[in-house]
Amino acid sequence: MKVLVINCGSSSLKYQLIDAESEQALAVGLCERIGIDGRLNHTPAGGTKVVLEDPLPNHEVAIKGVLAALTDPSYGVISSLSEIGAVGHRVVHGGEKFASSVLITPEVIAAIEECSELAPLHNPANLIGIHACLSIMPGVPEVAVFDTAFHQTMPKEAYLYGLPYEYYEKYKVRRYGFHGTSHSYVSKHAMQLGGLDPENSKIVVCHLGNGASVSAVKNGKSVDTSMGLTPLEGLIMGTRSGDIDPAIMEFVAEKENLSLADVMNVLNKKSGVYGMSGVSSDFRDLDAAAEAGNPRAKDAVATFCYRVAKYVGAYAAAMNGIDAIAFTAGLGENDKKVRKLICEHFGYLGVELDEEKNAVRGREIIISTPESRVKVMVIPTNEELAIARETVALTKA
Repeated sequence: MKVLVINCGSSSLKYQLIDAESEQALAVGLCERIGIDGRLNHTPAGGTKVVLEDPLPNHEVAIKGVLAALTDPSYGVISSLSEIGAVGHRVVHGGEKFASSVLITPEVIAAIEECSELAPLHNPANLIGIHACLSIMPGVPEVAVFDTAFHQTMPKEAYLYGLPYEYYEKYKVRRYGFHGTSHSYVSKHAMQLGGLDPENSKIVVCHLGNGASVSAVKNGKSVDTSMGLTPLEGLIMGTRSGDIDPAIMEFVAEKENLSLADVMNVLNKKSGVYGMSGVSSDFRDLDAAAEAGNPRAKDAVATFCYRVAKYVGAYAAAMNGIDAIAFTAGLGENDKKVRKLICEHFGYLGVELDEEKNAVRGREIIISTPESRVKVMVIPTNEELAIARETVALTKA
């Protein structure tokens, strides 16, 4: 079976066509500037990237462009759409309604729409992709895979906030967590790589990229995670503040004459290591600036690493120990300096890093020494493959 994986944003659409048997991507691509002018970047496996500048006024046109690219005689990878056996959609927020992936039905679509108020920038875009595929490929099974589903196993003490309980009852204000597909994929691979017992294992996954989160995975289930009702909570990120004293923004708003929308813009788009450093949200730029003597860049990197280490320590307490720490996503997979700075805090856990192995980039490997009491590893995430696996499991059931 060939599975088309769709990840719709408000003005973009990422896709992969995956062979379910070999689990290899046959083609990957990105539709950009949907609703503005449009650009489709399509790369067949082993082939050359093709850039198509055709107008993309909406997501349905973008989906049609993707399907045309996949079947094109020159750079396509399938002869007809009948080769696509199922479609898997990334959906950001499932609220408390979805604790696992589901086949898409009218009832599921209605429930995703109800969750849109919890993710107003994401769920509506995800629904556009779903409706477009249902329109263009009627009869092809479609699956919704939720970012929040993996974290629905958290106990109440992990997901409740110290707010009036009526806000949870009326509005479902609670911790949901995100990057769930990645945390699920990486924690499973960590068990395999580390030879851990799935029924008796304690793993901390550090998904570190421009958006970053940490999760505690006990016996294969998420028991806590750093992001909250929205992806703003938790770690310092590329442009997001992460955890702060909420009163700070009232203080700043009064000083700077900011509206609530202005405040949220500051927290989401002008903060994080970008706001701290004044240089960039990209750690490659920060590392270069720090090495050139920029003290704010150095402080931003150190503060980010410190915050990650604090969360790992908190999850060691939550699970009463740790068997493995897994680094993933763009920064976690590729920045040896960040991994080292984080792991320097874990002497009390008996962590010993192998400097030579830690020099690796983007490859699955254990980077701790054989003597280390906690296995530390790098595991490249593959959310698209995880979505494809969920899709196959449901459509073959």
